[in-house]
Amino acid sequence: MRTTTVDDALLETLWQPVCSVDEIWPDTGVCALVNHQQVAIFRVRSPGGADDAWFALGNRDPKSGANVLSRGLVGSLGDRLVVAAPIFKQHHDLASGECLEDPALRVPVYPVRVADGRVWVAA
Repeated sequence: MRTTTVDDALLETLWQPVCSVDEIWPDTGVCALVNHQQVAIFRVRSPGGADDAWFALGNRDPKSGANVLSRGLVGSLGDRLVVAAPIFKQHHDLASGECLEDPALRVPVYPVRVADGRVWVAA
């Protein structure tokens, strides 16, 4: 049995509903303002379409300083799912936020979940 920690309790207070699942097309991203922060939310299509993967990153591109990551192209490099930043095209790992070309340019990663047909983010 899993016990609740202080961090779990804090996380529960941060979850915010963002939109319905149907408002994010597969293999695209959208931007949402969650707890006064711009968050880029990505839906990545699963092979069968039943279990899409969801990711949430900070929307600010650390290389250009522009809030544009939600507009980047989603794809894969090797076994890593990535988003290509729209301005300088560097790739950020969707799971870790790491920039593959320059690890010093990491973006924050936020918990995301789907419940009752809605997308929720804790930021």
